[in-house]
Amino acid sequence: MSSASLASPAGDTLRPRSPEEVLEIVAAALADETPLAVEGSGSKAGLGRPVQAARTLSLQNLAGLHFYEPEELVLSARAGTPIAEVEALVEAKGQRLDFEPMDYGPLHGLPRGLGTLGGAIACNLSGSRRLKQGAARDHILGLSAVSGRAEAFKAGGRVVKNVTGYDLSKGMTGSFGTLAVLTDLTIKVMPKPPAETTLVVRGLDDEAAAGAMAAAMGSSAEASGAAHLPYGIPARVGEGVLGREAATAIRLDGFGPSVEARAAHLGAGLQRVGPLERLEGEASAAFWRDVRDVMPFADGTERPVWRISMTPTRAPGFVMALRMRLAADAFYDWQGGLVWLRLDGGPQAETVRTELARHGGGHATLVRASLSDRAAVPVFQPQPGPLAALSQRLKDQFDPKGILNPGRMG
Repeated sequence: MSSASLASPAGDTLRPRSPEEVLEIVAAALADETPLAVEGSGSKAGLGRPVQAARTLSLQNLAGLHFYEPEELVLSARAGTPIAEVEALVEAKGQRLDFEPMDYGPLHGLPRGLGTLGGAIACNLSGSRRLKQGAARDHILGLSAVSGRAEAFKAGGRVVKNVTGYDLSKGMTGSFGTLAVLTDLTIKVMPKPPAETTLVVRGLDDEAAAGAMAAAMGSSAEASGAAHLPYGIPARVGEGVLGREAATAIRLDGFGPSVEARAAHLGAGLQRVGPLERLEGEASAAFWRDVRDVMPFADGTERPVWRISMTPTRAPGFVMALRMRLAADAFYDWQGGLVWLRLDGGPQAETVRTELARHGGGHATLVRASLSDRAAVPVFQPQPGPLAALSQRLKDQFDPKGILNPGRMG
């Protein structure tokens, strides 16, 4: 195979169709010490710092299903397989991806549905069900990849009970393509509950909403999601059916009779703190998709958007403190443990992280900004010394020449 045969007309993008071609491309790049920007569809190119690479290794053509065994709750596919195709396939069998991978495309001005399975795993994506079911790393069973040393390797297995090499599989998640190029992935799927409803309390301020969400998630209702959208934000999700008034949402799913019984019990408590509404079926699903995909801030601009992970009870105070210093818009997922923050003006990284430290600490990741801003500020939360040293040792082990997505996490 000639590398030229994989290149775009401009000669700067390589599109392998097999793991063997991926290995050959990485080997050539290693020999020449030519950096590669690794991507699937490019829907998450706006995440992280700008990659400093001479050529792009696109996995869009490395797509297709290996096997899907619904009775075994397991699926295996090439890394470039669109996540939308995977979700449609399992939904047809009454199943779902429980890590509910978010779609960053709209936040960066792209259509929904472009993301790939490999991208979801490489960025460790998850949605509102993260509280109950975990993130992508908790659902991967095995993988095949090519390291920056141009060595093909495998980790894990194809069945849920096989945990051989599982830690290595987890180690690849959240690495943003800086350690290895994922080529094949095996994940677990789960049955999709037949019923879903969302209880919505109206008009709560952020502090009251935090208390209501904590009570709901700590109850016997077995809620699978808790989010709070302050005034104005609800009009930007679910086709605006909730209007502008603040909305505190609790999701319940399962078998119909169980959902109804739990909703009645939880609703009796929630209606004591504010007016109560319900979203059923597709209206509920649309609401949570839009929360997951940060649609309130998918405004076609490059205004900085931060993803803040922190202690839920401290989140309202953090947001209030920032609003005293900056023009900021925010809403809460994961019971308040995930804050989506949009700023007017520059990223204000120092201000954001200083206030975060004052409110118990956490992780602040800049997930949208202009190219110049992303190049100028630390996009990812700076790691403590020992953890940074461990990350560097891992990088040295898998990509000692730094040819894979150089600069992206720097």
